[in-house]
Amino acid sequence: MIKKLTRTGNSIALVLDKPLLEQLGLDENAEVEVSTNRQVIVVTPKRSSARDRKFRKAVDKINRKYAGLFKRLSE
Repeated sequence: MIKKLTRTGNSIALVLDKPLLEQLGLDENAEVEVSTNRQVIVVTPKRSSARDRKFRKAVDKINRKYAGLFKRLSE
């Protein structure tokens, strides 16, 4: 697949077509890792591990449970 780079403000963007994004299960909010070996640009979807999801769920639960306390501590 050949793509053309596009200027976006002071940056250059690589626009990915919707069918490609759907094939990879990505949307406009997805995070990707960009790396290079000086000859090739590699764009890899960042996938959350089960451990990451479990951790975020625990943090959300603690934030909800202690929201009032955290607010008072910040004042």
